[in-house]
Amino acid sequence: MSLSDQHCVPCRGGVPPLQGEELEKMKSQVSGWQIVDGHHLFKGYAFPNFVTALDFVNRAGETAEREGHHPDLYLAWGKVEVKIWTHKIDGLTENDFILAAKIDRLSESRPAA
Repeated sequence: MSLSDQHCVPCRGGVPPLQGEELEKMKSQVSGWQIVDGHHLFKGYAFPNFVTALDFVNRAGETAEREGHHPDLYLAWGKVEVKIWTHKIDGLTENDFILAAKIDRLSESRPAA
């Protein structure tokens, strides 16, 4: 089952963040995402205008709300930047990669400008 077909599971804390080989294995399943300082995922998306970028942010927000896992979203004219990590453990879990895959799926199905 692909990551985008899975669902986030609430993190209760007390689990170690992903590191090393586990982290690299998860990263290989999401294209174009950067792991920053072993702490969070980052990816930028380009759009032809503000309205299309705003639509993407709104759809990403709806997805995040359904999953109960909320990224930082930065919206500007023609671009959106996304930063994801699990705040409860201040690091990365499988949930972060699941959400990244779901957000990628949204970018592939975005409406025409």
